[in-house]
Amino acid sequence: MSLSKPDPKLLEMLVCPLTQTALDYDEENQELVSETAKLAFPIRDGIPVMVVSEARELSDDEP
Repeated sequence: MSLSKPDPKLLEMLVCPLTQTALDYDEENQELVSETAKLAFPIRDGIPVMVVSEARELSDDEP
């Protein structure tokens, strides 16, 4: 897993592709989290992968 941090300006512009809502950056897991869609989008080599089929579904005990 790469720990390259994505560009903060890029993170401000990105929204969930499913719900068009804001995303939260989870630095520990290197993911962008859509609480509305209950999905976590991976960040690979500092690049957010904003493809729904690549996202991880959040479990009920995750925010």
